[in-house]
Amino acid sequence: MASRRLVAAIPSVWRSARSSTSNSAAAARTANMKAGDHIGFVCGRDDAFTRVKRVARYASFEEMLDVEGAANVNPDSPREQQLANIRRIYGPEKEALDVLAVEIELLQPATA
Repeated sequence: MASRRLVAAIPSVWRSARSSTSNSAAAARTANMKAGDHIGFVCGRDDAFTRVKRVARYASFEEMLDVEGAANVNPDSPREQQLANIRRIYGPEKEALDVLAVEIELLQPATA
């Protein structure tokens, strides 16, 4: 399958709305995330399976967008809008923990 550079911005510690896992366990998962790991994404009835190509840590979402390039995070949204959206989702308390940029490769197309 052709690889397209996709970069997802996430705080290094988060709690999934669907997960009963504690923040400390989530922190351990993201702290150990590395190239070659697999991530499954599920949204409603859609899902996709990916492989981690690269993980980078940043002090803020702003630094992450500056280094990674906003077009690599979301090519359809201007940088300032992305920054506002990411901060609205995660909030300053999570950004303060540090930020991960995770480059992924789609292994299995999204299914519905």
